[in-house]
Amino acid sequence: MKPIFSILALVCLFAACTGPAQPKTGWGLPGTLPELLAPGTISTDLYERDFALSPDGSLLIFSRGDARQTRRVLLAMQHSDEGWMEAEVLPFSGRHQDIEPFFSPDGAWLYFASDRRMDADSSRTDYNIWKVAYREGQWGEPQALDTVINQAGDEFYPSVTSDGDLYFTATREGGPGREDIYVSSPEAGGYGPARALDTTVNTALFEFNAYINPDGNLLVFSSFGRSDGLGGGDLYYSRKDSTGNWQASRNLGAPVNTERLEYCPYVDLEAGILYFTSERRTEADSAIGSADALEQYARRIENGLGNIYHLRWTPE
Repeated sequence: MKPIFSILALVCLFAACTGPAQPKTGWGLPGTLPELLAPGTISTDLYERDFALSPDGSLLIFSRGDARQTRRVLLAMQHSDEGWMEAEVLPFSGRHQDIEPFFSPDGAWLYFASDRRMDADSSRTDYNIWKVAYREGQWGEPQALDTVINQAGDEFYPSVTSDGDLYFTATREGGPGREDIYVSSPEAGGYGPARALDTTVNTALFEFNAYINPDGNLLVFSSFGRSDGLGGGDLYYSRKDSTGNWQASRNLGAPVNTERLEYCPYVDLEAGILYFTSERRTEADSAIGSADALEQYARRIENGLGNIYHLRWTPE
């Protein structure tokens, strides 16, 4: 692997920034408007989504797929003394549809969603939640969570607190909406029954892809179809009050949300940075007059496929 960002550039970024804590990526603080994350390196003309950063900031993981997302893989970028290395497919990814990575707060486990078969059961074609050990820079073998979590339908977007509470997305009989956010607490030998979050978060519509902070008192998630929504799916957030109950969720509003889909949030709370995926796009300034112009237009980074954005954000 060869480095794509020099250590000198990182030093310059750190030296130029004062005030808030610096992001663990070392790329300097973004502004208060959404910016593409590492355009041409992470955000490209393919479909990028999801963002996970190891607690020590040494490993960055995201997913990338083709235009129709018929194949999606987990990519990792390792940080070294020379800077960030080129992205590589994780050793256990590349054969299945692997998406939505999330590091446990202690950095010992990576959770993700995948359509790989559980227990060699060829009848299972749904997405389930898996975890894989990460110890001293080495990956273990992925393990499916038990069937208390991984039921017959799809389970998506795992997110874990320091206490081990697992938040995820699912559609289940008796749930409050068409897609909902659930939480399950650890018990001896596995997880307890999952419970849907109450109506301060879940509605009769679609709630999905929830980031939970390590302390378990900040939730950032997507919802589609609400009366205050701006379009294809918006980011919302909720905090727990002093009694441990979730407060009414709030739309992050523009410029984070657009008429297109915004989802897959991740928050660096120390630096006050929100990372998220958006399908927003730039339009052509004028008529396309040649085949080359059309190709350039189709291959622009903000072409309506997913990209990862970041901006400075502190929840109220």
